Amino acid sequence: MSADMSADSPTTGTSTRTSTSPGTTNDTPLGKLYGVGLGPGDPALMTVRAVQVIAEADVIAYHSARHGRSIARSIAADHIGPDHIEEPLVYPVTTGTTDHPGGYRGAMEEFYGESAARLAVHLDAGRTVAVLAEGDPLFYGSYMHMHKRLADRYPTEVIPGVTSVSAAAARLGTPLVEGEETLTILPGTLPEEELTARLASADSAVVMKLGRTFPAVRRAVERAGRLADARYVERATMSGERTGLLADTDPDSVPYFSVAVLPSRADARPTPRPADTGEVVVVGTGPAGPLWLTPETRGALAAADDLVGYTTYLDRVPVRPGQRRHGSDNKVESERAEFALELARRGRHVAVVSGGDPGVFAMATAVLEAASADPYTDVPVRVLPGVTAANAAAARVGAPLGHDYAVISLSDRLKPWDVIAERLHAAAAADLVLALYNPGSRSRTWQVGKARELLLEHRAPDTPVVVGRDVGGAEESVRIVRLGDLDPAQVDMRTILLVGSSQTVAVRRGGGGAGEAGVGEAKVGEAGVGKAGVGEAGVGETGVGDGSRGVGEEVVWTPRRYPPS
Repeated sequence: MSADMSADSPTTGTSTRTSTSPGTTNDTPLGKLYGVGLGPGDPALMTVRAVQVIAEADVIAYHSARHGRSIARSIAADHIGPDHIEEPLVYPVTTGTTDHPGGYRGAMEEFYGESAARLAVHLDAGRTVAVLAEGDPLFYGSYMHMHKRLADRYPTEVIPGVTSVSAAAARLGTPLVEGEETLTILPGTLPEEELTARLASADSAVVMKLGRTFPAVRRAVERAGRLADARYVERATMSGERTGLLADTDPDSVPYFSVAVLPSRADARPTPRPADTGEVVVVGTGPAGPLWLTPETRGALAAADDLVGYTTYLDRVPVRPGQRRHGSDNKVESERAEFALELARRGRHVAVVSGGDPGVFAMATAVLEAASADPYTDVPVRVLPGVTAANAAAARVGAPLGHDYAVISLSDRLKPWDVIAERLHAAAAADLVLALYNPGSRSRTWQVGKARELLLEHRAPDTPVVVGRDVGGAEESVRIVRLGDLDPAQVDMRTILLVGSSQTVAVRRGGGGAGEAGVGEAKVGEAGVGKAGVGEAGVGETGVGDGSRGVGEEVVWTPRRYPPS
């Protein structure tokens, strides 16, 4: 065995410290630790470097169950000789139960600590230790527990190996990811709901550690809408290898060493569907880009044959090969809805794309109106929620919607202004916080000014107003102004207004802004809004980019408790 076989190899730790363990002298050089990836199971897939390290190591360590058989050792068996010192690291528990006072986790932590101590004895004695690991040592491998306990104390090198993920894709003969796709790798031990959410939002995915988790994994794949293209691989490259469709796999036959693969959908042939299996899913993209999408919406967008929507909102959705996109103007909601339903009637799976939440001044109503009349009454329609502009703007400044509030559109394109004015009066008289959508446009410039006049009949001029524009977008601006100072010229269709109630407070946290009375008087003062709450120190103009409200910045909130009348 060679103690200096990797003097030129990259390492972690240091080799200058000498041993002080009992039984060794102070000038004994430390041994080197290796984490050796063996690949997915076929010994022919071991790397040249892995074979070299094993052959030249003094100590070969490997994990095994209580029966003593080690898959890792069996892969490397041809390279382990009689001169090697073998250290079997036998798990105290695998699939059974334990009476350890710390439960399973406690038993395993104790085992890893004892195993690391055993290896440290060899390293202190100057011996080179190779810890064998199936696949790659740092990819769901037991070696990593030794690495975390020893790599900062001894020279260490990790030898990468071919993972079971790569082996499974190779055995299936299908690409995992292509172009701009992303790959998600999940353990099957995750809760079913979590698996479903992550799979729904994934381009391509691999679920590992099946065995007893298989029924839950299969349900999650099905709920995510991916069962038709999901594949199953068992013991890739090993004796007993098996591949097939996940949907056809017998749950009772699935071992731990198996994976579910959801391969690349690029260039995938569309799944033939009968004409009566089409559907329309109306989704909300939130107020801006991908960060605001829910996993459920991501999955629906990825699974759709056709995307239909206002061009601005379609541009937020990544382009996918084979997916058709139908953009249109923002004033043709009814035509867009009927177009989507007609596609679905022909068997297409259609996602109608809205901004924000599709049920809040968006496309869900238009689709359901059309779907309630012939010839579309039999077309399935689903509505998936999204983050609303009101919630997004409110979160940027604190919690102005923390009590009762009303949502009103100022657009008179679909309802007359006298109806809008009546609702503004009623909501303001009821002392509700107001979220005002569609406040103005190039063709509508007077509504904001008129709304301000109406609200001032019920609100103090220093009532805090949140002016949020393009929240979450590249041109985001969030300002806090007084109602009396609200400038209609600074409001457009990309703006939402949140008008406080008599109880809404705006304070500057820390930095000497609010003072002792800033919260107290503003909450319970006679007018409902005290001077320190919304006065000079309390309300100003603030640009916000990331949604954080630090010390010295203004926050707006409406108290949970309303004072008795």
